[in-house]
Amino acid sequence: MATFTAEVEWSSAEGTIPGAPYSRAHTWRFDGGLAVPASASPHAVPVPESDPAAVDPEEALVAAASSCHMLWFLAIAATQGWTVLRYRDRAQGELGRFPDGGEGMVAIALRPEIVFADPQPSAEECDALHAQAHHRCYIANSLRARLTWRA
Repeated sequence: MATFTAEVEWSSAEGTIPGAPYSRAHTWRFDGGLAVPASASPHAVPVPESDPAAVDPEEALVAAASSCHMLWFLAIAATQGWTVLRYRDRAQGELGRFPDGGEGMVAIALRPEIVFADPQPSAEECDALHAQAHHRCYIANSLRARLTWRA
């Protein structure tokens, strides 16, 4: 199997002083050289200690699940002879409690809008493509959250 890395860096001239506010803004760096501004979610840490313009870990998890599902969907569709012209997903994650009492991302709903060239698959064939993509998706296979591909 492959190994994947990411560099996460945070720094502050003042540091984390007990009882004092501090910024949760930090940077993610990936092997291709991309640097992404990241922060705690403003839902968890109020602004200005969080940066609402940055990507937070929860958003990144939802995006990773959506992206992984889409990439497998496209690959499987192409292998089966379907031509996808456009794939857009407005995925949504839900934080909550698991039955064991732990908190986390309890559900991720993928809402793909797909445009195919003719001939187009039937609803059942499209659903089968999603089921295969879900089965193959590394991220979905790594989560304990319920992941669906319909709202």
